[in-house]
Amino acid sequence: MSTPSRPRRRHFIPFALITSATLLLTACGSGDSGGTGSGGSDAQAAANSDGIPTTDVVSSVKKDAAAAKLLPSGVGSLNIAVSVSGQPPGTSYLEDGKTLAGQDVDFAKAVAKTLGIELDYEAASFEAILPALDSGKYDLGVGNFGVTDERRRTIDFVTYVNDGQGFATRDDSKLTKITDLKQLCGLNVATTAGTTFEATLEDNKKVCTDAGKDAYKVQTYSEQGAIWSSLQQGRSDIVMSTINGLRYAVAHQEGVKFLNEYHRLDVGFAFKKGTKLAPAFQAAVNELIADGTYEKILKKWGTTGSEIEQSQISPPEIKD
Repeated sequence: MSTPSRPRRRHFIPFALITSATLLLTACGSGDSGGTGSGGSDAQAAANSDGIPTTDVVSSVKKDAAAAKLLPSGVGSLNIAVSVSGQPPGTSYLEDGKTLAGQDVDFAKAVAKTLGIELDYEAASFEAILPALDSGKYDLGVGNFGVTDERRRTIDFVTYVNDGQGFATRDDSKLTKITDLKQLCGLNVATTAGTTFEATLEDNKKVCTDAGKDAYKVQTYSEQGAIWSSLQQGRSDIVMSTINGLRYAVAHQEGVKFLNEYHRLDVGFAFKKGTKLAPAFQAAVNELIADGTYEKILKKWGTTGSEIEQSQISPPEIKD
């Protein structure tokens, strides 16, 4: 089993200090990218001082009468919960500290315009959104929510991209490609709380003890910046997170490398189980695919490797 060498002290570069010129770098990190990676070369050049893409690809979207007709009667506005990761292509705040920007937000805005409705946005922690949907606090949520069979028991999804799970580490690590979680035995693995990454890691800890090896330790954080600080400073050996998020991160900070995609998942808008909103949202996503807006959003955020051919309502979890 390959194990990481002891970390060299490196300077962690906060995303807020990344210049807009840095966005012109490719968003593909080192490692086996295959043909499904996201490419920063797709991204538009316009960005704010924090390096967040700002090109407007949504305002020109027109209402589609056929999709809007699928909405339940009387729906004019919806409350949407947004998970703020602080790391593109996930959602971040712009300089005013109030405006939300990210791939999920762009898709939500585009769908709302297609349906002719308003969305009232509220930032919420990732782990709190899905339970809050069931309670009726929000009408829908976004935050790169992967579609799993476990989640489908209580949540309905309308898919709009395909992302999934991947790994990254320091560039002085001997780790190369993670194909078996036994490769993590004895290591400290940093990830986000309440995610499929945490669930995957916790559910499979026994692979190490069953093999007579020390279990890996799962370290959970609520903010992406804390995860990368932990890795850079040597408190963690490896990061498990979204494929798109990892590729973006390693392209915009020194001393880290993308290892590989581990498991792909469909990603979708999340609703309370039994929602009547799903058919309209599915039709809206498919209209965005047809009129070219969908591709513009992916290119803006450098995530064309996550393209889907058509939206689905709560498809089975991808098992491959």
